[in-house]
Amino acid sequence: MADTNKNLLQVGDPAPDFTLLTHNEGELNLAWYQTRKNVILAFYPADWTPVCATQIPDYKPLIDEFEDHDAQLLGISVDSVFCHKAWAKSLGGLPFPLMADYYPPGAIARLYGVMHKKGFSERTVFLIDKAGIIRYVERVDPTQLPDNDALLDALKKVEDEQRVSNKEEF
Repeated sequence: MADTNKNLLQVGDPAPDFTLLTHNEGELNLAWYQTRKNVILAFYPADWTPVCATQIPDYKPLIDEFEDHDAQLLGISVDSVFCHKAWAKSLGGLPFPLMADYYPPGAIARLYGVMHKKGFSERTVFLIDKAGIIRYVERVDPTQLPDNDALLDALKKVEDEQRVSNKEEF
């Protein structure tokens, strides 16, 4: 893919912590989820764009399955909280937070290596386990959608490994 950032975080890397404002829950901090939940970070280019208007609503029917696998979905773009609020409302509401990587522009996208040189987040999905380690990364062209089935498979694998690990602790 053209214009990709060579600093894309990889499977096995620790997920950098961050705090961002959301459209529905105030500030959220990634570190808070550590030991509590697996986290799916869905970076997307921008609210109100055609492919994003498919990607983000496509997560709505998967929320129960994410919860069944002890995972929290967080959408992230460079748009403001105000833009997120209006867009979420236009989509009929969203059962997960949209995080505003607005100021400084794209700071978290840069941290994760997914900031496009044209000023938007690349369409990239990260799965972070409860230990704060990146376990799955999928970056697709901005005109394409991520593979939700592959994400669910990765989430199931992480959960199975966590179950085995928890049994070994006893």
